[in-house]
Amino acid sequence: MVLNVIWIAFFVIAWVVGLGRLIFLGDSQIFPELIGSTFDMAKTGLEISLGLAGIMTLWLGLMNIAEKSGCIRILAKAVNPLFRRLFPGIPSGHPAYGSMLMNIAANMLGLENAATPLGLKAMKELQDLNTEKDTATDAMIMFLVMNTSGLMILPVAIMMYRAEMGAASPADIFIPILISTFFSTLCGILAVAFRQKIRIFDKVIFAYLGGFLVFVVSLIAYFSTLTPEKINRLSLITGNLILFTVIIFFIAMGFKKKLNVYEVFIEGAKEGFSTAIVIIPYLIAILVAVGVFRTSGALEMLIGVLGKGISALGINTDFIPALPTALMRPLSGSGARGLMIEAMQHYGADSFVGRLVCIMQGATDTTFYVIALYFGSVGIRKTRYAVSAGLIADFAGIISAIFIAYLFFH
Repeated sequence: MVLNVIWIAFFVIAWVVGLGRLIFLGDSQIFPELIGSTFDMAKTGLEISLGLAGIMTLWLGLMNIAEKSGCIRILAKAVNPLFRRLFPGIPSGHPAYGSMLMNIAANMLGLENAATPLGLKAMKELQDLNTEKDTATDAMIMFLVMNTSGLMILPVAIMMYRAEMGAASPADIFIPILISTFFSTLCGILAVAFRQKIRIFDKVIFAYLGGFLVFVVSLIAYFSTLTPEKINRLSLITGNLILFTVIIFFIAMGFKKKLNVYEVFIEGAKEGFSTAIVIIPYLIAILVAVGVFRTSGALEMLIGVLGKGISALGINTDFIPALPTALMRPLSGSGARGLMIEAMQHYGADSFVGRLVCIMQGATDTTFYVIALYFGSVGIRKTRYAVSAGLIADFAGIISAIFIAYLFFH
């Protein structure tokens, strides 16, 4: 529903602004340009989707190895002590623990196809414990916010889009996303813990969150002492080294489990092309809408208004062109993805704005969609403070994305 309204609004606003330019400025070329934009962006959407097929084939094959070899279970076991304390209302040994752990682990590894069914299963199991079937429980809200905060250690999809858009090093946003998504998740958990009166200073919770926080702050402090050139080079080397090491780890785990690694890879890789085909209509729809919105001049007007307001505060405004992606992200994943791609196409994949929109995309998840999907699947109507806590996580993710982008790429 939200995306439907936004999609229509883009076209209507583009038409109104275009008509205003024709009547008041005598711009006779504006409507031919708008029609030309629809054709150009439709072609761009098709080219991007088809270009992604090869990259998606590679990563879906590798992710299938990760899933079959038990890498997700290893990650789940690592965070199990923390989960037991963040969800005190769930009885020990309840099936919901396993589904939640697997869902979060799958999200962290970028296994969206595996994460969603696991998340829906976890929500159903949590609903079994719910005494008020139309009202979200504390455990449901904590689980939802951990999903909407977008915690991810392998932003595969974003790197694939960067590769397709011609980025010199698609993985150079790996560490910035890792840092930004951590702050998003941390703030989301703290917001929910405050409302639920969970003891954050419990030694296990404090050890997990405090340890991660010290690591991330130390990382930021270290990078802040380096020149932009050294930061970019170190991020480039480290990000690619970690990613290739992860690939080797997946394969090694598959070999250890005595899997036919090659066949498992092929099994997962077969989904690559079909997945790329499925996203074509969604990508074209949003790219065409954003394209006419920009061509009409409406996007520049919006950015200009935001820029003047922020500039009046004495703040550097180089991040302003990335704000449409940030504003769209809580509402629509496909909409934000379209704005991210359009920004990379307009400004360049390796520009400051091109990198920032990718970090924003990886720092949070689609709050309203996740809440609607997960709560809707079990008939929850009263969401209590789930939306506000999710938006707090989104805001923290966007602010940290801007700060980290300035540190790494400005």
